[in-house]
Amino acid sequence: MNQLTSSFTAPIPQQAEDSFAITFAPLSLEEVYALADDAANGAIVVMSGMVRNQTDGKPVVSLEYQAYEPMAMQVFRQIAAEIRKTWSDVNRVVIYHRVGRLHVGEISVLVAIGCPHRSEAFEACRYAIDTLKHNAPIWKKEHSLDGSSSWVSIGACETQSENC
Repeated sequence: MNQLTSSFTAPIPQQAEDSFAITFAPLSLEEVYALADDAANGAIVVMSGMVRNQTDGKPVVSLEYQAYEPMAMQVFRQIAAEIRKTWSDVNRVVIYHRVGRLHVGEISVLVAIGCPHRSEAFEACRYAIDTLKHNAPIWKKEHSLDGSSSWVSIGACETQSENC
């Protein structure tokens, strides 16, 4: 086997029950909840990340998200695969993230986990959002009230170039 073939990582297949998206369109809590719903669930845990009006006391008016979509979708599938290894009862994993310019109060990310038991659903949901924020090639630019802007949350890509 040559060097190129041996180092290639095949795409992770998506389970039919899971749903992932990167979109310019506004995110819908109802849609994501419905995608996580299953008759075997005893719990659906949804995490909604929103644009807040300040960072470290500095007023923020909007965020601008950019993503490398093919790799981000691969990261989303990897997150779901890891969730299923750790919490085998999980029925559904839904990860949706917006790109483009979002204003204060708009939803930037939704993660939903459907599972028979609430404790596993909470743990899996926390794992999903924490891993997404660390590993997914998604960047944000904060636009402040004073007209300044700066890119933030790209530290993982600077220190772990193999993930970006």
